[in-house]
Amino acid sequence: MATDTREKSLIERVLSPIADVRRGEAASVLLMTLLMFLVLAAYYLLKTAREVFILTDGGAEVKSYSSAGQALLLLALVPAYGAFASRVNRVRLVTSVTLFFASNLLLFLFAVQAGLRVGIVYFLWVGIFNLMVIAQFWAFAADLYTREQGRRLFPLIGVGSSLGAWVGSMRAGNLISSAGPGRLLIGGAVVLVICALLVPVISRVTGRIEKTAAATAEAEAPLGKTDGFALIFRDRYLILIAVLTVLINVVNTGGEYLFGRYVVEQSVAIHGAGPEAAAAREVFVGATYSKLFSTVNLVGFLLQMFVVSRVFKFLGVGKSLFIHPTVALFGYLMMLRAPSMQLMGVLKVADNSLDYSLGNTTKQALWLPTSREAKYKAKQAVDSFFVRAGDVLSAGVVFVGEGLLLTVPAFAAINLVLTLGWLSVVALINRSTPPEPAPVPDRPVPV
Repeated sequence: MATDTREKSLIERVLSPIADVRRGEAASVLLMTLLMFLVLAAYYLLKTAREVFILTDGGAEVKSYSSAGQALLLLALVPAYGAFASRVNRVRLVTSVTLFFASNLLLFLFAVQAGLRVGIVYFLWVGIFNLMVIAQFWAFAADLYTREQGRRLFPLIGVGSSLGAWVGSMRAGNLISSAGPGRLLIGGAVVLVICALLVPVISRVTGRIEKTAAATAEAEAPLGKTDGFALIFRDRYLILIAVLTVLINVVNTGGEYLFGRYVVEQSVAIHGAGPEAAAAREVFVGATYSKLFSTVNLVGFLLQMFVVSRVFKFLGVGKSLFIHPTVALFGYLMMLRAPSMQLMGVLKVADNSLDYSLGNTTKQALWLPTSREAKYKAKQAVDSFFVRAGDVLSAGVVFVGEGLLLTVPAFAAINLVLTLGWLSVVALINRSTPPEPAPVPDRPVPV
């Protein structure tokens, strides 16, 4: 995709603190940012309804097993997605899958109105929706832009994700108190339909600055016949992305467990373990997590707005991958000796805010140099099945550690070893990144 680097327009100058948007790119990237804003807002509407359904259904324990159940379901869903992708072009693929999930919401709504218990099924569905739909929209973005453009524009698209998550969670709180969970399902379905309508518009707007006949023809062609898992296991670079995804999830989920366990231990140490102190312990835990969530959201948003694009510019995508595990490594080293609430809180704020901002944008940018088939099929497998596989492995680590009566520092030592593995995979990815393609001379698109 060729761009004009002449003097920037007003809107391009306004966006410059967030991303280096160049001549001809503003309309496309702003629409893509809006799309990610809407899909994350929809997810947080549906996620809030999930908590209501699962608790009223009496199935809170399903949370412990949901990752394994979703991983098993994804073993069938990922190949089905790949088979459909082999038959249609990118616009029809993304719109059809999005509308399919929107139609599922209507079925859930009818079931709720009929008095059926949907908690467990809906809980599993939301977990799959979160992974598959968001993954395909990022794949669409990686397909729209060249490698060089993605490095400049993905930070702005990431801002849309961060804002959408915040607005969606705030709006969900208002709706659930005034209209109940059914309204959340309707709102989510409407937003997903709007997302599906935006996809062909974005494709057309972006296509106006595609200069080669080959690029135009490729955008309209269905993908190849190879399965997403097969694409991963025959390509070293894709294998490394899959391993990286598993390790990040194991470390992050393990960190969440460590923080939660330490908070509970501190609530008992401060207020006592007796039933008379239960209310005080609940207040302590709630206040701690409220402060954590608000701080993480604020720091993550500021990093996405003002830091991510500059890190990409000066370090590049590959070297940016080292920042998150390096911060985690120092945090777990400090936890080996004397964990404290202050230290644990700072670590989780740094870990989660980096994961939601720089980490997420960098992981999406890893797909820019891959083939179109890998962007949709292999990415779907990585961002869905391998994410859940990481959750399952983390649950296994916690289960074994609890059986061995491991302390918080002992669990921190396990995470330290896993983080060293994370850094090693990042180093291998930097060595295995596909080279920049040779420039293709522009040719007019035949009429």
